[in-house]
Amino acid sequence: MYRKLTLLTLSLVVVTLYNCTTNTIDEGDIEDLPPIVEVVTFDDDVEAIINTNCVGCHSGPNANAGLQLTGYANVRAAAEQGNLVNRINNGSNPMPPSGQLPPATRQIIDQWVADGYLEN
Repeated sequence: MYRKLTLLTLSLVVVTLYNCTTNTIDEGDIEDLPPIVEVVTFDDDVEAIINTNCVGCHSGPNANAGLQLTGYANVRAAAEQGNLVNRINNGSNPMPPSGQLPPATRQIIDQWVADGYLEN
C-alpha cells in the first residue's frame, strides 16, 4: 500500500512539474498593434515599466549583468547601447526571464526610443 501511494504521489509531482512552464500566451506582436500617436516620455510612460519589471534585478551594487536600470540616465544608456531593447524584444531569451513583456508594453519602450529618449 505504501509503495502504491508513493508511486501515485511521485506521478502527480512529475505531471505537475511537466505542465509548469515560463512560456507566455501568444498575445500577438508589436506589428499587430495600432501605432502610438502620442509622444512617449520616460517619466510618464517608461519609468513605471522599468521599475515594475527590471529594477528588482538591475539595481544596486550587485545588479545582474552589471546593468543598472535605476533612473533616466541609466535606462537611456542601456537603450542607446541596444541592451535593453534587444533583450525585451528577444522571444527566445527575453527579459525579464519569467517571460517576454506584452507587445503593448514593448511597443511603448520602442516608441520612446523612436521619439528620441524624451525624459518628461
